[in-house]
Amino acid sequence: MKSLVLAGVLAIGTLTVANAKSYEITLAVPAKVGNLQLKPGQYRVKVDGTNATFTSVDGGQSASTTVKVVNGDKKFDTTVVNAEKNGDSEVIKDIGLGGSKTSLEF
Repeated sequence: MKSLVLAGVLAIGTLTVANAKSYEITLAVPAKVGNLQLKPGQYRVKVDGTNATFTSVDGGQSASTTVKVVNGDKKFDTTVVNAEKNGDSEVIKDIGLGGSKTSLEF
């Protein structure tokens, strides 16, 4: 009986990882997101609970920051990055995830 329960728990964990979706964003200029400073380039963004991981498509380097996941009423057609200028740098405020009603707030 214990093995069956353990197998069920492992299967659920595997499904969660298999269903984890990543989204691609492109930054034309350096930008700050949460406690990270990102260089211009393409990134894959993957969310795990309250952490967002940004992985450089070119270099494969990854870094994580905390995030607030918000489910809205409107579905995003494409992934949208909302940023504002703060002094000499861009600060990403939120990212709307294309194909979902989910946005990430930093």
